[in-house]
Amino acid sequence: MRIEVAGLSHVGMKRTHNEDSFLLMQEENLYCVADGMGGHSSGEVASRVAVEEIAGFYRLTSQDAEVTWPFRMDSARSYDENRLATAIKVANVRILERAAQDRRLERMGTTVACLCVAENEAVVAHVGDSRVYCLRAGVLRQLTEDHSLLNDMLKARKMTQEEIDTFPHKNVIVRALGMKDVVDVDIGRMEPRPGDLFLLCSDGLSGLVSDVRIREVLLQTPNLQRAAARLIELANAAGGTDNVTCVLARVHAA
Repeated sequence: MRIEVAGLSHVGMKRTHNEDSFLLMQEENLYCVADGMGGHSSGEVASRVAVEEIAGFYRLTSQDAEVTWPFRMDSARSYDENRLATAIKVANVRILERAAQDRRLERMGTTVACLCVAENEAVVAHVGDSRVYCLRAGVLRQLTEDHSLLNDMLKARKMTQEEIDTFPHKNVIVRALGMKDVVDVDIGRMEPRPGDLFLLCSDGLSGLVSDVRIREVLLQTPNLQRAAARLIELANAAGGTDNVTCVLARVHAA
């Protein structure tokens, strides 16, 4: 399959610097969004380390298929699922190492959401509240589940829309790279089809623009670069309270 891709990031309307990073690694059909945290420049460092290390692991394993992996493979997962999960775990270790070497980077961390389209499967992996969506036959579906305090509350009890809108800790995430020595990576796969359009985004988009509006933009804007720009415009128009990053990847028949 052939993948058409576009990616954009914007600092938003309230922040002074951009702590988001994204990866477009087309030779591997690998795409990632990372949303850093930690204050000052440390969030920016964490997100950049994440995407660089994930890309580095893919280059290493592409060049040498026999290279020893630093984490054991899960026999219940496919090779491509294990490869992506391991790349994210390696990134977690590198972020912790960088933080240990520089006190200014203490407690830095980052979310990550990744998509890798292999020959017969699309693998989605994430840690944190950055999201992956798939638009298929006009239906937009969220493929990831936010690792956030709000989502934990929603699973624990029913909340009204007013309670959700006024929840005081919307930005608190319960899982991220750089938080613990061992990171739990949520991973899944699906069979890609020609016409599938995947969206990877930081919560600077999903927290301000509804899924309904995102779907409308993706359906009405076939040019991916323009669609990404339009999504960022909508997030900024809604307040732009955070950095906003989106990556779009459309599957075409070979």
